[in-house]
Amino acid sequence: MGRHIEFPSNGSSAAGYLAEPAGGATGTIGVLVIQEWWGLIGQIERTCDRFAEAGFTALAPDLYHGVTVPLTEPDGAAKEMMALRMDGAAKDLGGAVDELLGRTERAAVGVVGFCMGGGLALVLACQRPDAVGAVVPAYGVIPWPDARPDYAALAGAVLGHVAELDESFTPAMARELEAELAGLGKDVVFHVYPGTHHAFFNEDRPEVHDPAAAALLWDRTVAFLRERLD
Repeated sequence: MGRHIEFPSNGSSAAGYLAEPAGGATGTIGVLVIQEWWGLIGQIERTCDRFAEAGFTALAPDLYHGVTVPLTEPDGAAKEMMALRMDGAAKDLGGAVDELLGRTERAAVGVVGFCMGGGLALVLACQRPDAVGAVVPAYGVIPWPDARPDYAALAGAVLGHVAELDESFTPAMARELEAELAGLGKDVVFHVYPGTHHAFFNEDRPEVHDPAAAALLWDRTVAFLRERLD
C-alpha cells in the first residue's frame, strides 16, 4: 500500500515511508510514525499501512538514513540510537510534519512513536506545538541526556502506553511524567498494560509480543487520534 518517498528537510532532503488511504491524503488525518531503535524496519512500515487502511495518512521518516538493525542484535540497535544526532533528527522530523501538513491540507498532525520513537514523539510535540495536536508515546524512552523537552511548550494531547514489566520506561516513571504534565495543565492519560514487556506491540518479536494488549493499544490510539484531530 505504501511507498518510499523523499521530502524537504531544512534545505536538504530526507526519506521515509508514506502510506495513504485509497481516496488520497487530502482531508485525512496525518500521522507521523516514529521508529524503534531498529530503524525503519518492515514492522514500522506495516504500521503505516494499518493507519492508511483505517483512513489516515501515515509517514515514517527514516532517521537512520538507510540503516536498519536485525531484531537479533540489540547491541547494534543501541549503538545506532546513541549515535543519532538530535539536531539532524529534529530537522527530519520537522520536515516530515510539514510534508504531512501539505499532503493532508490540515492544520495539525498526530505523532505516534515506539521505544526511542516514543521519546522522540514527546520531543517533537514540544518542538512543534504549532502543528502537533496529539502525541502517542508507546513505552517511550528518551536516552539522550540533552534531549529532555520543555514540557511547558507542549500543546497537543498525550496518550501514553506503558508495559507493566518494562525496565526501560517503568510504570513508576510513566506516573511521574503523567503527574508532571498534568501539573502543567496538559491533557494527558497514561495506560499501563498488565503482564506486558517493552515492545509488546511489535509482532515481529514473538518473545515480547502480546496480541491482546497490542490490539487494545491500537484501538485506543486510533480512537484518540480521531477524537483529538478529526
